[in-house]
Amino acid sequence: MQEAAATPDWDRIDTVLLDMDGTVLDLDYDMRFWRDTVPRHYAGQHGLSYDEARRRLYPLFESVRGTLDWYCIEFWSRELGLDIPALKRALRHEITWLPRAREFVARLRAEGRRVVLVTNAHPGTVAIKDAQLGLRRHFDAVYSSHEVGAAKESPAFWPRLAEREPFDLLRTMFVDDSPPVLRAARAHGIEWVYGIRRPDSRGPARAVEGFPAVDAVHQLLGAGGAVRPVPRG
Repeated sequence: MQEAAATPDWDRIDTVLLDMDGTVLDLDYDMRFWRDTVPRHYAGQHGLSYDEARRRLYPLFESVRGTLDWYCIEFWSRELGLDIPALKRALRHEITWLPRAREFVARLRAEGRRVVLVTNAHPGTVAIKDAQLGLRRHFDAVYSSHEVGAAKESPAFWPRLAEREPFDLLRTMFVDDSPPVLRAARAHGIEWVYGIRRPDSRGPARAVEGFPAVDAVHQLLGAGGAVRPVPRG
């Protein structure tokens, strides 16, 4: 069941962990890359029709869903015989922030909260997006699950992340568009866990069952868009 997303009690939140694709960046870039760009190039390389390429690729994609390989551009370059990083760079002009996400991040940091990007994307993908948007300068830290050694869906991810980035479970917010990831974060004990219903600017709203959810991260600020500074002392 979809939970109503009440405005968080910001006085009780010091750290905000944010997913990248579908939470602060528009998932449209990634969806079109894997659903259109990769099948087209794979078809051309193997003498297939576009539809036949899609029929061959999708079972391969699904076979590693939820694992680090699912997100690994090195794995897919080897598996498909394509230069995935080069194809991504060729479309880097399509990488964009979701509406008002950058302002949301800036507001939280201005009020004294630690804002950390926590993504399943491969470090090479993060580098491409950072080069396009100057992504890293907007966050206090950036962590890829490949560096941590487990996907965010995995229970192993969260204690490993906490070793690198200590945070108080009761005073931390986590926002993501993936229900399996949200479930793992909640199971780890993070107090403030929220979903995103509109990760893709061109796609329909999605249900986020079992979690409070908003269409976009800036809505977590409430109707007035105000966030109180982190209480000190």
